[in-house]
Amino acid sequence: MTSLLPRLAQVFMAVALTMPALPVRAEDAFQSFKQLQSPPKMPKLNSFSPRLGSVHNANARMVALEAKLTPDGAPLKRGLRWRVFSPVADAEGKLPLVASSEGGSAELQLSPGSYFVNVSLGRAGVTKKLEVPEQGDVPRQVMVLDAGGLVLNAVSGTDTRIKPSTLKFKIYAGDAQEDSNRGLVMENIEPNTIVSLNTGTYHVVSEYGDVNAVVRADIKVEAGKLTEATLQHRAAQITFKLVADQGGEAIADTAWSILTASGDAVAESVSAYPVMVLSEGRYMAVARNKDNIYQKEFSVKAGVNTDVEVLLKDRQQAVQQNAGIDAN
Repeated sequence: MTSLLPRLAQVFMAVALTMPALPVRAEDAFQSFKQLQSPPKMPKLNSFSPRLGSVHNANARMVALEAKLTPDGAPLKRGLRWRVFSPVADAEGKLPLVASSEGGSAELQLSPGSYFVNVSLGRAGVTKKLEVPEQGDVPRQVMVLDAGGLVLNAVSGTDTRIKPSTLKFKIYAGDAQEDSNRGLVMENIEPNTIVSLNTGTYHVVSEYGDVNAVVRADIKVEAGKLTEATLQHRAAQITFKLVADQGGEAIADTAWSILTASGDAVAESVSAYPVMVLSEGRYMAVARNKDNIYQKEFSVKAGVNTDVEVLLKDRQQAVQQNAGIDAN
């Protein structure tokens, strides 16, 4: 169900619910997660005029609309956004929006003629052409979204929980090798948020903190299923302090630079207690206070949040080591 990019992420997939088997509970399951409130993507109808046209006509027909996740599923009762467009572009080259509705199933009065009907649920959507006849009833329009739900979360190390405010996710279309060539579906997604998507494989990027803790995974979304995916970060949260003595109070007005083992700068901060999330590995902490520079090597182990204290005496040791003198 999931293919992972080598050595970057582990994903634990759990199909929480199969919607056709339990149609009512399935819809409730989608509602049990926080819904992502963002403008839905309009499949194949990205250029339209928001001005509603007039549909008041003596010959107008009632058109009943309902949407399902799968052909055998139950009609969705909430979270839908319906839009009906005229197929004839206006002077600006856009399709006029003639009717809209939000919620579950809808009933709209439409004059005889041709229309495009679009329904969306989050980022999942489908569009079909509708013909409203001059006479007689219009058959109920049932539209199948062919969609499922995806809920994302992440841990640090084996099972260390991560503070939600430090996690963000991005979802890309899974049809390219590089992010620059992928279509960005959604960004800034908070953990435990349900995202409704059309079926397919998506490339998910998880960012823990804002330095260098990033993991990726390719995740498959199936119609009528709510998929929960937990990505594993090899990182930890580190708090830095410049102190006179071990366990002492942090010294204010300190500028920090964090370097990799190869000497590349990965983060900077001006704070007495900078907190950073770093991927697993070896680093050098460089603290600048007044005219003095202090430094200390340290290692980051996945899932082990810790403090790194740089002592004032580390400056003297660094000076002696650079001069080839044994500090001991």
